[in-house]
Amino acid sequence: MLWPFGFYFRWVGGAPLDRSKNHNKVEAIASIFDSKKEFRLGMSPEGTRKKVQKWRTGFYYIALKAKVPIIPTSMDYKTKTITIGKPFDPSGDIETDLKILKKFFVGSVGKIKKYT
Repeated sequence: MLWPFGFYFRWVGGAPLDRSKNHNKVEAIASIFDSKKEFRLGMSPEGTRKKVQKWRTGFYYIALKAKVPIIPTSMDYKTKTITIGKPFDPSGDIETDLKILKKFFVGSVGKIKKYT
């Protein structure tokens, strides 16, 4: 990681992640939650900076494995507002849970429409 970001993220309690292939990132991130008294992880459900047609599921399985809630957060480009939802505990029924989570984002407008 480029200076000064690596130093800064470690200073504020961040943890490095080996992003190379052949590493189970869900397990690795879940273990970070287990190793720290307090840890926050922010990520988009797209799981990438590239254009995608649907949500990836890593965020869901990380929360499930780490036994932590998902806190949906919407950044609405049209209204310039940020909305933070109530903590949602994943049940293990991903299809039902994703339907519930996606309802939170109905009406939010991104800068670039990626998918519906």
